[in-house]
Amino acid sequence: MLCVGLAGCRTTNAGTGAPATHCVPELYGAGLFTTGAWDFFLAFTPDQRRVVFGRADDGFEHYTLYETRLGTDGSWSPPVKPRFASGWSDADPHFTPDGRAVFFISNRPNPGEEGTAARATFDVWTASLQADGEWSEARRVPEPVSDATRDEWSPSVAANGDLYFGADRPGGHGGSDLWVSRLVGGVHQPPENLGDAINTKGPEVEPWIAPDGRFLLFSALNRADSRGSYDLYVSRRGPGGWEPAQHLCEGINSPARDFNQSVSPDGQWLYFSSNRPFTGPVGTRFDTPRNDASLEGIGRGTGDIYRLPMSVLGL
Repeated sequence: MLCVGLAGCRTTNAGTGAPATHCVPELYGAGLFTTGAWDFFLAFTPDQRRVVFGRADDGFEHYTLYETRLGTDGSWSPPVKPRFASGWSDADPHFTPDGRAVFFISNRPNPGEEGTAARATFDVWTASLQADGEWSEARRVPEPVSDATRDEWSPSVAANGDLYFGADRPGGHGGSDLWVSRLVGGVHQPPENLGDAINTKGPEVEPWIAPDGRFLLFSALNRADSRGSYDLYVSRRGPGGWEPAQHLCEGINSPARDFNQSVSPDGQWLYFSSNRPFTGPVGTRFDTPRNDASLEGIGRGTGDIYRLPMSVLGL
């Protein structure tokens, strides 16, 4: 039985190997990753000692990236903007599986446009981790991935370098679809639509691809099976390609926004952001030194970080 001995599981489809039908995620990172601000997207390095994460304004319209590092004493450092972050709006961080680079989106001016106002659309950018452990400056991922006239969302990279992202592009099913740009000879190719097993006439956003490409997590808005607003889905790659996407269990999905998902590098935990109501105990505190003011507003309408064991989902 899938749920025996596992946190986060309430019921299961016993003996079928199927995921739980109801899940109980826990609030995560109180005082650091979860605060009274709108917190979203956790990106861990492979050793899980550095995290880049997002924080938005209350309207979820302007985004800032922060980094924190785990010290030898077991405490996380105060979050600071990494070198590649800017005064522009930056979001959706994803590390490459080897941890040598981070991909994200930004509305900063493109090369040659320095000093101009923020752009009206978001492009894909990347920064590399240097030999000294510090970040390089950011560079824009060029066409055909970034389209200066359109938004790209949530760039997620498989171990083979293929880049998955969300965008509203010609040839899609309607609204934002999910796409892949394959890496061939070190060059990203024209994006391919992931097809109708994943995409619909409604918005699909924020892909997270497993390093080996065997499954894809994403969020979608107001599908027929939605619990409300954005919900989380999974599609597995079968012998014939992507299998029809499945709605993740109730408990992860709620009437609130449930999105901004990622998986820990060891494959053990699903993290996601939700603006659902929350009134219970906040659990382990991650703020050093303690700052009770950082907890004010948790569960009151802005995004908080939750997590659940991946084993509960059959993944």
